[in-house]
Amino acid sequence: MKVILQQDVRGKGKKGELIEAAEGYARNYLLPRKLAIPATPDAINTMKLQDAARRKEEAANRAAAVETADKLRGKTVKITAKGGAGGKLFGAVTGKEISEALSEQLGVSVAKQQLVLEPIKTFGTHEIKAKLGYEVSANFLVEVAEEA
Repeated sequence: MKVILQQDVRGKGKKGELIEAAEGYARNYLLPRKLAIPATPDAINTMKLQDAARRKEEAANRAAAVETADKLRGKTVKITAKGGAGGKLFGAVTGKEISEALSEQLGVSVAKQQLVLEPIKTFGTHEIKAKLGYEVSANFLVEVAEEA
């Protein structure tokens, strides 16, 4: 019996896939638990339309990530922080501060979770990597200066 999976089913397939399942397994397990629906021509057509819409959305998201990466590459963001003797900071510069500085200075929206960084505890210039999803990443510089 052909069915379209509504959720991921271990050992059978992922959500949205058309699979061939044993008649009893489909009728007694998959269908009552709403894990699958019968593969009628209407359901197959709906599945194809949803798949095309999902692909289009992924392409748009990937294009947005590439555009953001192009805006970030080679740019420098300036952040001021309080510090003590010997070029050390009181605390550290966090991903949230860097994310806010990016949106203020460059007009680029990058979530703090997308930034790959070690704790910045000294003044100077530090290279930061932003993983923007869809295997797109960009490096940029953060210049930490002392507050006057």
